[in-house]
Amino acid sequence: MANPPELVWLDNLTPKSTRFDDTYYTRDNGLEETRHVFIGGNRLEARWAAGQLPVIGEFGFGTGLNFLATWQAWDSHLARQKDLSPSGTNLQDAQLTFISFEKYPLDSTSLERALSCWPDIAPWAGRLVAAWKPETDGWQTLHFGSVSLILFIGDAAEGISSIPHGIDAWYLDGFNPKTNPELWSLELMTAAFAASNPGATLASYTAAGWVRRTLQSAGFSIAKRKGFGHKRDMTIGTR
Repeated sequence: MANPPELVWLDNLTPKSTRFDDTYYTRDNGLEETRHVFIGGNRLEARWAAGQLPVIGEFGFGTGLNFLATWQAWDSHLARQKDLSPSGTNLQDAQLTFISFEKYPLDSTSLERALSCWPDIAPWAGRLVAAWKPETDGWQTLHFGSVSLILFIGDAAEGISSIPHGIDAWYLDGFNPKTNPELWSLELMTAAFAASNPGATLASYTAAGWVRRTLQSAGFSIAKRKGFGHKRDMTIGTR
């Protein structure tokens, strides 16, 4: 059975993990941070516009905010493409694949509560909550039309050995590296490199020096980019 998270709620809305002493998203604006760090850091909208369909991999599903923001951006992309090609012929096989690992999944009630403060993504959140079944360890796939969420409930270090697709864009979004170093370990980052397709990208909110050095040791080429909000830097990289 899945391991439950240990939560407290800040301002009755923001979930915080007491196990890792960190909130699930920034209290400034978690949704905008996701868009800046992960969607922007991996240049997803430009890649979609160029006809690419990068498979996304994520460490730390959390509340699903990153997935929902990406799904929303994908739907917006499809709508723009449909305007350009009303017949829809270029969209027939367009599919977004999002693979994520989560060791301590929220239950449905907590997931719904955590996402309730983001009305901008409410339609997508409602569909996720309705389909959410985190009780069983291992791989599961949730289908949402042109979007597939492939979720591993359990330790990412175990799940990555059986990852079903090569990854083209990584979201490295574990809790604070200081309190959750296992999700930023050299062993896991090396496994992520091995699971990446040539030219794969990565993005992370953290610019901690030891995290960047670990990623470099795993084989990635690493650079810094302007961070979100008060954060001076974030990390991006390529395989």
